[in-house]
Amino acid sequence: MAEEYWDTFDEARQPTGRTVQRGADLAAGDLHVVIHVCLFNADGEMLIQRRADDKRGWPGMWDFSTGGSVTRGESSWQGAEREVFEELGVRLDLSGVRPSFTFNFHRGFDDFYLIDHEVDISDLAIPNAEVAEARWAGRDEVLELLGAGLFIPYRRSAIEFVFDFRGQYDIFDRDALTPEMLP
Repeated sequence: MAEEYWDTFDEARQPTGRTVQRGADLAAGDLHVVIHVCLFNADGEMLIQRRADDKRGWPGMWDFSTGGSVTRGESSWQGAEREVFEELGVRLDLSGVRPSFTFNFHRGFDDFYLIDHEVDISDLAIPNAEVAEARWAGRDEVLELLGAGLFIPYRRSAIEFVFDFRGQYDIFDRDALTPEMLP
């Protein structure tokens, strides 16, 4: 496997012009970008994956559809496309697609893409070096896995937010706004 390098950014998400090799310590103040892609079916279930048992970081645990670091020279959406293909064998065209939202974490920015995309589990390129298995799961099932310690320990509210935000394009409740309130 080729060595992986990340571009680094400051707290305002401006490029620093520096790169860091995966696994190396980030310089003080440097941050990097990771992505998560959450694929949903027409029933509102999310494709979840169980990480390979020998994967570094949360081996054997359930996670969102895909996730990983954006590498040197990639945009967020390019990293998202690459991760979906590497982990699931699915090609998506996310060119020009903005993340649905971004969570900050201690080492950077985590861009989430919530995508309605039907996929047949039997067509996925799994198992592979990163993913042991995948399945469709509704909100309650994902929260049960979280409560049982089988899902990566994200905040419960973050998982609920992912399901609540599916199909939304901004933070406003459009049904509650009057025309003069619209931005």
